[in-house]
Amino acid sequence: METQENRDLVTVTPDQIGSPHIWGWTSHVALECDSHSVILSVRYKNYTSPRRQEETLPGMKNSKGPEVYPRDKVFEVGSRATFCCVLPAGGTFNHMYLVGYNRSDGNITQINNQTYSLTIVLNQPSHPSGTDVKCEATIQHRQTDNGATAFIGYPPDDKDLQCETSDLELVECRWTVGRDTHLRKDTDYQIVGSAYECDPGKCTGKEDVSAGERTWTLKAENELGTVELTDTADPMKRVHMLAPESVTASTVNHRDVRLQWSWKVQRYKHLNVTCQVNVSPAGAHEPKPNSGVGLDFAVLMNLIPNWSYNVTVQCRTTQHSSKWSNWSSPFNFHTKGDVPDALDVWMKMKDNEILIIWKILLENQSHGHVLDYTVTWSKIEGTEQHNTTTVTHNRATLSLDTTQQYVVNVTARNLNGSSSPSTIITPSSSSVGLNTSSRIKGGGGGFNLSWSSSPAASCGYIVDWWPTSGPSMVTWLKVPRTNVFLSENFTEGQRYSMSISACTREAPLLLETREGYVKEQRIQDDLFKNLTLKQKVSDVEVSWDWISLKEQTAFIQGYVLEWFDSEEPNNNKAVYNVSTDDPTSTSLTASDLKTGSYTFTVKARTALGECGSKSLIVTVNSLTDNLMETVVISLVVVFSLLTLINVVCYRHWACIKQKVYPPIPRPLLTDTWLRSTGEHSLHVDQGPSEVDIMDAPQLLCKPGVQVNQNLVSAPASTYQPPPNLILPPRSAPSPSGLPSSSFRGAFNNLSYHLMMQTEDAQPPEGHANEFRAPTFTPDPAEEEPESHMTCVLTYISVPQPTSDEHMTNITDTETSKTSLSKSTSCLSYSET
Repeated sequence: METQENRDLVTVTPDQIGSPHIWGWTSHVALECDSHSVILSVRYKNYTSPRRQEETLPGMKNSKGPEVYPRDKVFEVGSRATFCCVLPAGGTFNHMYLVGYNRSDGNITQINNQTYSLTIVLNQPSHPSGTDVKCEATIQHRQTDNGATAFIGYPPDDKDLQCETSDLELVECRWTVGRDTHLRKDTDYQIVGSAYECDPGKCTGKEDVSAGERTWTLKAENELGTVELTDTADPMKRVHMLAPESVTASTVNHRDVRLQWSWKVQRYKHLNVTCQVNVSPAGAHEPKPNSGVGLDFAVLMNLIPNWSYNVTVQCRTTQHSSKWSNWSSPFNFHTKGDVPDALDVWMKMKDNEILIIWKILLENQSHGHVLDYTVTWSKIEGTEQHNTTTVTHNRATLSLDTTQQYVVNVTARNLNGSSSPSTIITPSSSSVGLNTSSRIKGGGGGFNLSWSSSPAASCGYIVDWWPTSGPSMVTWLKVPRTNVFLSENFTEGQRYSMSISACTREAPLLLETREGYVKEQRIQDDLFKNLTLKQKVSDVEVSWDWISLKEQTAFIQGYVLEWFDSEEPNNNKAVYNVSTDDPTSTSLTASDLKTGSYTFTVKARTALGECGSKSLIVTVNSLTDNLMETVVISLVVVFSLLTLINVVCYRHWACIKQKVYPPIPRPLLTDTWLRSTGEHSLHVDQGPSEVDIMDAPQLLCKPGVQVNQNLVSAPASTYQPPPNLILPPRSAPSPSGLPSSSFRGAFNNLSYHLMMQTEDAQPPEGHANEFRAPTFTPDPAEEEPESHMTCVLTYISVPQPTSDEHMTNITDTETSKTSLSKSTSCLSYSET
């Protein structure tokens, strides 16, 4: 156990001799922890009296349990503190610690048989409820603990006192409040020598602000210390104005507005005031402070027509540049509409068409809903009348003579009128020339373009770009320099085309064209469509469709065709390949292949490697197999065609017969030929006439009469010359009005050498008694159209008279059949 001793010297002046003296001392441990004694001695000049014990303060004795001291004491963060634990007689000390600290923190010392102390550095503030100090001990064989509470915090550290006035009557002093002290009691504030009402951070009191300069002293105090702050100023030079009130717009136009407000403090009307207006959205009006005595208005210029605004106002005194007031309550207004702004126009040429395009006006540029656009153009040379068209979208396609230059003007129209015209001159196709496109590699989400300057560029340069797969989405940008970084929502794996043109006083001059990807992406498999194979002897040509630009997510540098024998083992397969560096190629040929099954794979070569592969398995056949296949296919085709022709001919045989073998018309003889002895003639007509028509009579051949070719030999007294025949063309149809017989036959007339048709007939009038025609049944086999009639040398069939006395017209088929004794007899006939 240690005994600590503290020495101190108290000086007594001669005038204090005989009067009471006061001396104070603070022990490093609580007085309850141990006995404290005070020993005094007197020293005068070189004399020092012996020391004598004046008084002893005993420590805590006879406690019933462990007791911890000091209790509820306030400590500053970072200080060293000593706590003690006093045990009852017979008690055993176990441990002592602070809650929230490590149990091993601090130094534990035994002061006497019943007292132990804990010395620790307090390096963290306590909670508002304090930090507990615990002592654990064994009392009468039972574990028990007890403790005390310590409050650990900070002294005040407030700063930056400043006093000012707002209404020119009250003075308000403000300062920066320090950190949280973490103590039980709040810091106490007061303005020394004044009856100000104070809260943390602010004290307010009534003062005569016109009295001039004065000093304010702030005292901040808590259980650990005191801080004093001072400020000296003239309140009239520390005027912090109140915010303007009742902000409104007295006049609202297309592009300007006049604002007004009022003051809560009437004395402000006599002060030199500076005010500024905050406009939202920003950009249309740059706030410029306005000054004046009692200023209560402001004019805003360069506003956007047909646009909504939100404004607030703040002010301050001008002379002493005091603090700005708070912002006023917001005020909203809407400007009047106006004509649209001028359009940003560009053009693209393709074949014999010129595409005029312009950017759609933003809401802050259209100043109202755009109704339509008017495009006017004319040749740059000549005074011909201007052509005009009106469209409702942001493009117009003009079919013009591209060898000429045209001046094109475009205006936009809304309810307030039309915008000023935007003019562009289209170049002639002869001045554009051919421009080879070069490749460019993107990076950082865009394209970094640079080019050589052009002496023709009098107003900068125009850079435009669009997806190479189609120029439907053209974007352009006007730049003053020869470099620009394009970063406007480019899509990775999409090829873009770019052109750089010089802006001139005349038509834009094309300088360069580029194309590239902002970032190439690996082409997906199954790139090749309609993959086909064609065998040529021992070679196989693999071809595919042209690959569209939409599918080319990277530049294709060529193609590779690989193949291997599918029937070989996997560990012994030999892979062959052939390639081309032509990205426009659509076929590759594998040469010198043997018969068998092969797997062909086509790939595209890009900067990212080979990709877009597609495979196909094919069997390579020998030439004999190919020849047999060709022969079989040819035979099948020929047989199919013949079968089809037979079916068609069978179904349309009647029509074909009519066309190929048309019916032969019947020769018609007048009845006077039979009765007269003069010259007879046979008339063949295609229609009915005024005389009755009869079928030619059948001639009877008498026995013994010689037939010499076309004539039949007969006695001179009975021979009549053959009648003159007038025949219709073979293709003429049968005479109308004549009924057809059930039996027709073509035969050679032995007397007249005529091809005649047999017809059932009745004998003419006057000859019924001269001839008797026996009836016979015709042989069906003899009814073929091409068969000749059988010649019977005994009979002749004579027509029977009809009701008409002049001519005979055979109309009844059934009567004809019964008037014949035999079918189609050929007989010799001579007139008597």
